[in-house]
Amino acid sequence: MQHIISIGDFDRNGIDRLLDHAGQIDKKKYDANALDGRILAVLFFEPSTRTRLSFESAIARLGGTSIAVGSVEACSMAKGETLADTIRVVSGYADAIVIRHPKEGAARLAAEFSTVPVINAGDGAGQHPSQTFLDLYTIRQSMPLDRLDIALVGDLRYGRTAHSLASALSLYNARLHTICPKGLELPATLSEELAEKGMEIIEHESIDDVIREVDVLYVTRIQRERFPDSASYFNVASSYRITPELLADAKKRLIILHPLPRVDEIDPRVDSLPHAKYFEQSRNGVPVRMAMLMQVMQ
Repeated sequence: MQHIISIGDFDRNGIDRLLDHAGQIDKKKYDANALDGRILAVLFFEPSTRTRLSFESAIARLGGTSIAVGSVEACSMAKGETLADTIRVVSGYADAIVIRHPKEGAARLAAEFSTVPVINAGDGAGQHPSQTFLDLYTIRQSMPLDRLDIALVGDLRYGRTAHSLASALSLYNARLHTICPKGLELPATLSEELAEKGMEIIEHESIDDVIREVDVLYVTRIQRERFPDSASYFNVASSYRITPELLADAKKRLIILHPLPRVDEIDPRVDSLPHAKYFEQSRNGVPVRMAMLMQVMQ
């Protein structure tokens, strides 16, 4: 039984194999009945559009079905049931579990009590491995993954998508550029871990400082739900904004990614530029998550 809890559970060969498989699925080279009769439990205790719907689409396209819980209020956890007991029960109803939870470490806890594979669809400010797979897949559609200059912009303290992506990129000899408001830097433990792996991390105050040299601009929103109060959020909201004017001196091959949803950190005028890949990135969630489900459920 294989769980997918952290991108750190994979080496480079494992990531490449999954991305290769997703590429075949993207070309319609897959068995539409590969997971016939299999049931996926979708436990989302935080709001989601893309991740939840793409997992449900993925299992349906492979011939399986899904059962879902959409909030704590909609299940027995509202009555005081522990997450561990919920997982024990649900793993008796399904062949795999996808879980999103506001508390970091919840997915790993779920894996300890589950009798079926668990996929982490985001645990607080921790990890989001399925997002990282589709991020890497999207980059690979435009350029090889080796030795890229990648800029992470926005909320790097609470942004689990940025955490997972940075960890994965350390396997591909990337150079990491970070641009974020004061107080929202990468967690020190993650920075130290990446440095130990040999990753060069360069901090910048402005996107202008780095726009001419980066290959990928990975933009994240400032996450209001991660802040302890509204005042703390509004102090840093709208710190950075990607505009066509800002991109005038960018590399021709630069791509802009965003895990979405966006608020106002990317000007809608950017959507029509060839640099913008975030909606393709979102679409790629289906073939990538199909590959993930086949890996843990077949």
